[in-house]
Amino acid sequence: MGVAVKRGRGTTRLARRLRAKAGVALIALAASTGILLAQVAGFDRRDLPQGAQMLLTADTLVYDNDRNTISAVGGVQIEYAGNRLVAQRVTYNRQTSRVVASGNVEIVEEDGNRIYAQEIDVTDDFSEGFVQALRLETVDKTYFAAESAQRSGGNLTTFNKGVYTACEPCEEKPDKPPIWQIKAQKIIWNGEAKTVRFERARFEFFGMPIAYLPFFEVADPTVKRKSGFLIPSIRTGSQLGYGLKVPYYFALSPTYDLTVSATGYTKQGFLGEAEWRQQFNNGFYNLKIAGIRQNKPEAWGAGEVDSTVTNRAMVGSKGAFKINPRWSFGWDILAQTDKNFSRTYGIDGFSQSVHRSEVYLTGLDGRNYFDLRAMKFEVQESALDGSPSARNDKQPWVLPSFDYSYTPDQSIAGGELNIDVNAQGLIREEAMGDIGSTKLQGLEGGSARLTAEAEWKRSFIAPGGLMLTPMLHGRADAIGTDYAASSIAAVNVFGPSDVRSSYYRTMATAGLEARWPILFASASSTHIVEPIGQIFVRPDEPYHDRLGIPNEDAQSLVFDASTLFERDKFSGYDRIEGGTRANLGIRYSGTFVNGWTTQGLFGQSYHIAGVNSYASPDLVNVGAASGLETDVSDFVGMVGVAGPSGIAFSAAGRFDEKTFEMRRADLKAGATAGPITGSVEYAFIDAQPLYGFADDRREVTGRSRVRFAENWSGFASATYDLESKTLVKNSFGFAYDDECFIYSMTFSQTRTAETNETSQTFGFNISLRTLGDFGSSSGELGSAFSE
Repeated sequence: MGVAVKRGRGTTRLARRLRAKAGVALIALAASTGILLAQVAGFDRRDLPQGAQMLLTADTLVYDNDRNTISAVGGVQIEYAGNRLVAQRVTYNRQTSRVVASGNVEIVEEDGNRIYAQEIDVTDDFSEGFVQALRLETVDKTYFAAESAQRSGGNLTTFNKGVYTACEPCEEKPDKPPIWQIKAQKIIWNGEAKTVRFERARFEFFGMPIAYLPFFEVADPTVKRKSGFLIPSIRTGSQLGYGLKVPYYFALSPTYDLTVSATGYTKQGFLGEAEWRQQFNNGFYNLKIAGIRQNKPEAWGAGEVDSTVTNRAMVGSKGAFKINPRWSFGWDILAQTDKNFSRTYGIDGFSQSVHRSEVYLTGLDGRNYFDLRAMKFEVQESALDGSPSARNDKQPWVLPSFDYSYTPDQSIAGGELNIDVNAQGLIREEAMGDIGSTKLQGLEGGSARLTAEAEWKRSFIAPGGLMLTPMLHGRADAIGTDYAASSIAAVNVFGPSDVRSSYYRTMATAGLEARWPILFASASSTHIVEPIGQIFVRPDEPYHDRLGIPNEDAQSLVFDASTLFERDKFSGYDRIEGGTRANLGIRYSGTFVNGWTTQGLFGQSYHIAGVNSYASPDLVNVGAASGLETDVSDFVGMVGVAGPSGIAFSAAGRFDEKTFEMRRADLKAGATAGPITGSVEYAFIDAQPLYGFADDRREVTGRSRVRFAENWSGFASATYDLESKTLVKNSFGFAYDDECFIYSMTFSQTRTAETNETSQTFGFNISLRTLGDFGSSSGELGSAFSE
């Protein structure tokens, strides 16, 4: 560093002493300029590290004894405590105790914030200051600018004719207005209250003013949580009317807070909501309450539950805690005055059409798993209790549901052993299904089951690459029932019954699987063809010829290529596959150098001996028309093709074992071509009268998205029922998204094939980074009208 001393009156010793004082002043400046202009970091003089080293470089250091000033001139750089200042000139005036930095001033704070100005003028105790032509860029990409700024009282900074935005400047056109910005006559930053107040503010969108606010206040960017009003949102609904939701947030502590909100509906009045949230080192919980006194319940139809109540309320809570790295505990509970309140009013977190209240304890250690939970299924529906379509009162309490899986780390007899335990207890207050239907999905009363099973298997590779895997499996069940008299009568009507209070059953299985993968390779592709055969030998399913054992968790049976090689093809524990069965198939996979891949599977299942469990009906008729009810099953297969350019196709089907007539089909295709992405799906299921579906089911669904430009996109989807010739569901919308602004709009319609009643929903959302979201819930518009 070159040093020149301009002497008025003084000595060389005095000059050295004043140079030292100049260094002190410049150190103070380097540490304080960021404090003054970038409260973003919440920096305070008391935060300055003790004993920090200062580095000062400049072309010239000038001391003017006449004016009592010390100046660093030409390419000034000051680094101190992680902060850096660059300017053409920095001057300290001992008489006025002011420090002035001028000429393309740039300050880079320790945390990365950048401040640009033409001139900074501050007192040496940092309490007063003035800045000209200020521009501030924070680490989180927020931007302030002002013609001038003043600091007073040590904690109050006022930006005159200020501008704020969270949008980055356009690199190609820096003078182009950002997508959104707020211009204000004054922006007052209160470092003590941690607030930013905008006075006489104008909100601009693409440079066009769209809103004017006399004043509004937001939290200081350094504050993650601060009490105050949140951005309102719009609610709509044909029975609710138009609504405006205004939330207020209470930042009570770093670990807990409270949000209360009021929504005023033009038809139904005021809805009040409150949510308490608390965070702990190992988890969190929340508690939400909501309530309303409806002004016009008659806005809903006479056959809907919403029209039968005036005072409506709910209380819900969710929690999740890590007891230790392996164990966790939590809950999700909803209680409400009627079964449709939370869904009708869109209570966040509790508005699903089917809500599962539960308390759980889970453990996971490698391949070992423990899960214990109690559950209650709540169907939020408009149908009145007792009506044929009502489902809520028919849902059971599950007390408990228990799963345990244990796989030892060491091998057992050279193979792998797996032990599973499952327990399930149910209480149902009303039967699901009736005597006139083809099945009883659930019986009134209670039932419980305890299942324990173990499976051992080991793989051997024979000469030629043949892989053999023998398997042994054993299982035992204890089942108890406490059915109501009406349920016992219904069981007796359905067929041969054996209704007891307890059942005990066992099943032992010996199996063998053989795989022979054959590799074909060329310069441009590789292909693997793998014939697969399985055989499972076991006795008949206990109680296969008598009704009475409940089937609660094995009601959904889908026989396709994905389940062909399952040892037991029932979906749950309540049914057991018995008899001797063989599964045969061939699997193929191919890879090509151009990036294309293919895969396929085709096969069939054969009932060889004993009683076919899938031809043995239960109260649900789960095996009826499944493709497995005959000794020779339907054929099942799948094929898939995928390309490097986003093209994919898959087809899966089930075909009659005699005529090869299609019984089930799933076709999917998708592609991406430049800015266009599209997919189509076709599903067909043959009629299953005994399973409760008298007619064929066929529908096709299409989805597409088009990106018009870098940030604009449009999307649409539709589902068409080919049997009833009904457009069941359709929707469309568009969206804009970039780093600081998101806008989306959606419109959708749903129709019922039986009555052709139509529900329409509309929703939009605007998200401004750092300010919040504004929009509507997907409220219904003119629901339940016929076309």
